[in-house]
Amino acid sequence: MEERLQKLISQAGIASRRAAEGLIEQGRVRVNGQVAKLGDKADLARDVVTVDGERLKAEPEFAYYLLYKPLGVLSSNRRFPNEKRRLVRELIPHEGHLFTVGRLDADSEGLILLTNDGDLANQLMHPRYRHTKTYRVLVEGTPAPSTLDTWRSGVMLDDQRTAPARVRVLEEGKHDTWLEIVMREGRKRQIRRVAELLGHPAKQLIRVKIDFLDIGRLKPGEWRKLSAAEVRRLKQKPSSN
Repeated sequence: MEERLQKLISQAGIASRRAAEGLIEQGRVRVNGQVAKLGDKADLARDVVTVDGERLKAEPEFAYYLLYKPLGVLSSNRRFPNEKRRLVRELIPHEGHLFTVGRLDADSEGLILLTNDGDLANQLMHPRYRHTKTYRVLVEGTPAPSTLDTWRSGVMLDDQRTAPARVRVLEEGKHDTWLEIVMREGRKRQIRRVAELLGHPAKQLIRVKIDFLDIGRLKPGEWRKLSAAEVRRLKQKPSSN
């Protein structure tokens, strides 16, 4: 069956659909030897599609990894000039491209999913699929119940109210408090910015779940492959929990 080239490139794990459009516009994609253009379609069962001379496979072998990102490691797949810190991609011994699903700041830690399945990566990152992410956050002080209610209902951030979140107290200390936060959106440094805005800056942030995938016994820097059952469940319609 014919599909748009950007979809085929994404499914092959080479680039996201948007990045694939850029590859096409740059003349780096060919169909049966001819330079492709945006809007072109192909059927890998009968057509030869190449990106930078490398042929797309009709049935790519997908890989799915769950990684505990340590502190100080960047979520980026690409190293920028003068950047010395390690990248999450360097922690996975996999040949070929991997999409990073669920970015975390360098000063945060926890679960990140890496895969060469472009369609699943797009689904997990798109807000409309409503996948939840769960965090354990250590904040300064002891937030009042009214403060937690404000966090749950949403605050104004960048002139837009944050989506409702589930927030509960896990443990109260003398000078700080551990919270569990479950949310479906993920603006840049959102938890840290909201915590600061509410007067309780975050001291530590750990993502412990992506949808139903739990951190389990993974330690910083460790990873595991997802089971076939886990992959099937991820591809199903997300639950409403």
